[in-house]
Amino acid sequence: MKKLMTFHKKKSWTVFLCCVLIMAGLIGRLAYLMCFCSERYYDRAEELHERERDIKAARGLILDARGKVLASNRTVCTVSVIHSQIRDPEKIIRILAEKLGMKEEDVRKRVEKISSIERIKTNVDKSTGDAIRECRLDGVKVDEDYKRYYPYGSLASRVLGFTGGDNQGIIGLEVKYDEILKGKPGKILTTTDARGIELDSLGERRKEPEEGKSLWLSLDINIQKYAQQEALKVMEEKQAERVSILIMNPQNGEIYACVNVPEFDLNDPFTLNTPRDTAEMTEEQKQECLNQMWRNPCLNDTYEPGSTFKIITMAAGLEEGVVSVDDRFYCPGYILVKDRRIHCAKRTGHGSQNFVEGAQNSCNPVFIQVGLRLGVDRYYRYFRKFGLLTKTGVDLPGEARTIMHQEKNMGEVELATVSFGQSFQITPIQLAVTVSSLINGGRRVTPHFGTAVSDREQTKAEELVYPVKEGIVSSETSGQIREILEKVVSLGSGKNAGIQGYHIGGKTATSQTLPRSSCRYISSFLGFAPAENPQVLGLCIIHDPKGVYYGGTVAAPVIRSIFENILPYLGIEKTGENSSEG
Repeated sequence: MKKLMTFHKKKSWTVFLCCVLIMAGLIGRLAYLMCFCSERYYDRAEELHERERDIKAARGLILDARGKVLASNRTVCTVSVIHSQIRDPEKIIRILAEKLGMKEEDVRKRVEKISSIERIKTNVDKSTGDAIRECRLDGVKVDEDYKRYYPYGSLASRVLGFTGGDNQGIIGLEVKYDEILKGKPGKILTTTDARGIELDSLGERRKEPEEGKSLWLSLDINIQKYAQQEALKVMEEKQAERVSILIMNPQNGEIYACVNVPEFDLNDPFTLNTPRDTAEMTEEQKQECLNQMWRNPCLNDTYEPGSTFKIITMAAGLEEGVVSVDDRFYCPGYILVKDRRIHCAKRTGHGSQNFVEGAQNSCNPVFIQVGLRLGVDRYYRYFRKFGLLTKTGVDLPGEARTIMHQEKNMGEVELATVSFGQSFQITPIQLAVTVSSLINGGRRVTPHFGTAVSDREQTKAEELVYPVKEGIVSSETSGQIREILEKVVSLGSGKNAGIQGYHIGGKTATSQTLPRSSCRYISSFLGFAPAENPQVLGLCIIHDPKGVYYGGTVAAPVIRSIFENILPYLGIEKTGENSSEG
């Protein structure tokens, strides 16, 4: 009996000690949670009882060279529903469908969807959003938002680009500088009970958004207008497929205008800019048409430059010393290269002429001989030195590379055709930048639109800096190129670009697209002024003009007309001499 009592006593103490240990563990655990984990669990509890909604930041402005606003914001609204707070779903469905112009079945799907917050429609006019707010519908939230707005519509559409429904950049400068422009979103925090119902007594807490920074451009809206007017005019007159015009400063790479007509409406970027029946298109076909419409041919597409590329052959030949301005050539109207007869544009030939006269006449045999004198190895060395085999680094997305024969595959015939600008392809921006380096003293500049970034008040601006490569050609060679190209305009094939009182330099081109049998041409002209100290360079490219298609007849007058407007505007004064007369 005594042993039984002792056993029960020990068993009781064992149970008691176990209970004490368990209680001590629980107290220790509770103390640990209260002392060391309280902040973490407080935050988790807050999350359970808080609902957050984003407040979009106002996107930064895009401003032209003179401070005119090219891209701004308009206040719009986002309408959402919170399922747990809805008391009269039928009333909500009816009113939202009416106010938002939506089908009731589409609204019903969103209203009846069980989720913490469901977006009904974005980019709603502020007046409509205010009208919905005034209805005081339980469970309906109307938050102010921003929509991108472009005051000039289609002007510089492929340069500026546009944003999507989430206000992020899609193409153009809007996507290239998205990190600078987009700002930082804010939040609206509301407290709810266990059922997800907002507690009005606790109100809302807000984290205000930070506005995006503003981007300043070298693009000048007035120069862009001049260029676009001329592009539309020649496109209509020549019934051309499209026209591209690039205006830039060859000294520092700033781009004043970049036109590609037909342009598209930035405020309605998903509507095609040419009349097409989209009803029978598949979604893939429509998207492909939109992608083509959004492309910027000045840098996304390549083309055969034709005789404007003779400036590169000229520079390489003069720099290497294989040709001088006094060298004489004879043109019978063609030249034999191996077994290939390559014709001059003038089939009857130019006869005897020096190198400068050959440039004035845009004589193919002259430049073929210069190319052959250089040879493949030296010609390719100048391609690399001039930067033709790399991208220009322009601050727009999607720049294409030069499509050139591989050095190992280039024979004398290929070298001959490349010498006068055929059998390869280049982007307009690459041609403009390369020629800029040949006429500005030998500095390869980086073409660009962005010049500075500032806050909304424009009190603090940070200038954007771009790389420059020196020593492309010598200053002597650069001077010779300017003089030759000035004579091309004053005395040769580019005379239609001449302006009384100004020294204009330039080069015409007429190239044929592939296949050659299609009889489709590209007319172009590259000009710069003043010839002695170039401050502005213009390139006009006209695709498939009808009727007369020669670059000197069709494209040169376009650059002349633009220069007549913008040279005085840029403060470039006449010399008083009539050395260049149209």
